[in-house]
Amino acid sequence: MTNHRIVLITGANQGIGLQTAKELAARNCIVFVGSRDFARGEAAAKTIEGDARAIQLDVTDAKSIAVAAARIEREAGRLDVLINNAAISNTSFKAGMNLQEYFKTTRASTASLTEVRAVWETNVFGPLAVYQAMLPLLRKSTAARIVNVSSGMGSLTSNLDKNFPFRAGFSPVYAASKTALNAMTVAMALELESEGIKVNAVTPGFTRTVLNNFEGPETLEQGAAEAVRVALAGDEVPTGTFTHATMGALPW
Repeated sequence: MTNHRIVLITGANQGIGLQTAKELAARNCIVFVGSRDFARGEAAAKTIEGDARAIQLDVTDAKSIAVAAARIEREAGRLDVLINNAAISNTSFKAGMNLQEYFKTTRASTASLTEVRAVWETNVFGPLAVYQAMLPLLRKSTAARIVNVSSGMGSLTSNLDKNFPFRAGFSPVYAASKTALNAMTVAMALELESEGIKVNAVTPGFTRTVLNNFEGPETLEQGAAEAVRVALAGDEVPTGTFTHATMGALPW
């Protein structure tokens, strides 16, 4: 097993997470396919060619995270790559509603605090909880890396640019949760800098997934590309970067 990269991907039973799992398994990695629902994770793992193992993992459930960490330690002894991919965009999107209509309900003056808390629980506190639980396993790797799947919509610099096409979608719900995830990425990178464990944020771009009601123009392959590249990278990708597959480095 020492010749294989050991990878954990949260929220990997569908969308970008599943595509990332497929591509890493095809590159000789052992991939733990994280899913809140184990049955859905098992079904997803069966579609992957290579060593893909379904693992029940709810990023909002501390017990679930601890059990997952214990299983990875038992089966693999270490973790080389953690990809914090699990995320939700909302809890109130209604059938027939388009993104522009939804955005009007999530302005700072109208956003439901209940919805904000629910989204941040998954998108911000979830990755931090998984990070804390998996860090002992990452420290057993000789070349560990953490990849946090963020969003260009979380860039404060971009949203303050009046020419940024997605600034109308910046709200306390999803976009700001990705801003907070970027901050968590920096905090992790600074903490682990002296240990050589690299921490990076990537954005898939506006990818066609359930997260955006399948309105995105980019394919799953395009959306997974940067997470795959950074996950497999060596020292050529330093710690503390925020990047996209074709746009390169993005402003925080």
